[in-house]
Amino acid sequence: MTTPHPAPWIPPTETEQRLHEAAMRGDVEGQLRVLAEAQLFVGAPRAEVDAAPDSVYWRPLQIAGGPLVRPILTRGMLPPWHPDWVFHGVTLKWAAEFPWHDPRLLLAVNGGTPGQLLLPAQPEHRALWMRAYAEKERGPGDRLVALRHGALHGPLAYGLACGAHLAFVNGVPWNEVGTAYHGYTDELDTLRESWDVTDRTGWQQELNALLDARNSPPEPDFALRIREQLRISGGEPPSPDLWRETAAGHAQDLGASPASVRHIEELVRRILRYEARFRADGLLPPDGRVRTTVAYDYGRAVNMARWGLSARFCSPPEAEQAIVHAGALSRSAYRSWQEYSAGYALGRVLRFDGEEYGRWHEGNVAAHRALTEHEGSPWRNIPWR
Repeated sequence: MTTPHPAPWIPPTETEQRLHEAAMRGDVEGQLRVLAEAQLFVGAPRAEVDAAPDSVYWRPLQIAGGPLVRPILTRGMLPPWHPDWVFHGVTLKWAAEFPWHDPRLLLAVNGGTPGQLLLPAQPEHRALWMRAYAEKERGPGDRLVALRHGALHGPLAYGLACGAHLAFVNGVPWNEVGTAYHGYTDELDTLRESWDVTDRTGWQQELNALLDARNSPPEPDFALRIREQLRISGGEPPSPDLWRETAAGHAQDLGASPASVRHIEELVRRILRYEARFRADGLLPPDGRVRTTVAYDYGRAVNMARWGLSARFCSPPEAEQAIVHAGALSRSAYRSWQEYSAGYALGRVLRFDGEEYGRWHEGNVAAHRALTEHEGSPWRNIPWR
């Protein structure tokens, strides 16, 4: 009787793949280059972190039958989500600057796994870590990342793909619903500072507002609906003047103030200018137009669910339910990934860009190109309908 061979280990992301290949070559500098670019994580009991959120207790541990180490994990090797065990997002630079008082200690990257890497951590070694970090070539938001064991097909993957703009910009895997987004305290800080969310109730309220498309200002979709109604009744898109005058008149009929009417007129002009820029940059086809901006709320709803999970404001089933719902809402509002992307982009720049065509617009363009052109993109592999 032959003994079956164990299944070969499959690295869960490009990071672990590159680390493994560097290890096979005996290339320590290559390993450090990968770690310098990677998101790294240090675990801790949630109660301990809540009691001292500004401190990171990176305690040594003994590997079974092995050396004393400080453990650190790459994203693909994070354990399953647990309500009482959380992770700090850190960097190789952070690890190099941490006080290493015991010269016997090693850095254990993904310790106890098939991708384990043990590195000496004496001052001369940590100096090499610092140099690798200073010379790193790639930032977190310049590539599309996926987990090989994450959702790739089905309703959950579809919903996650609707949140892929922000996942790309933030440099996190688009298809992960798990232990961390950036890190436990990072999510708490972001939700508090950007959303005024400090607990589960506040998180649920913001998520509901996003799923109901109530977070973004209503004026853009008001104007876009007027154009669509004129297109349907006239059989072709209205002229800019007709659209602007009709939208302003309708707003006036609804009791809008003179200032609000002028705002609608200027909003129509802004939308036309952004759409022209979108066509030039490839976010819209030559004759393309945006019908609705609800994608911006739905895409953020997907990430709000992920942030809430990372902050321990919800459980994995709750987050997954919200993500699937956001995907279904997106499918009903748009006809293609490209149309969805343009709607998301317009909602985002109207909210924040101020016609500067700066980082908000540039981020939209970079995400759109990665998601429409990268062979591993969910938009290339998951049909819109």
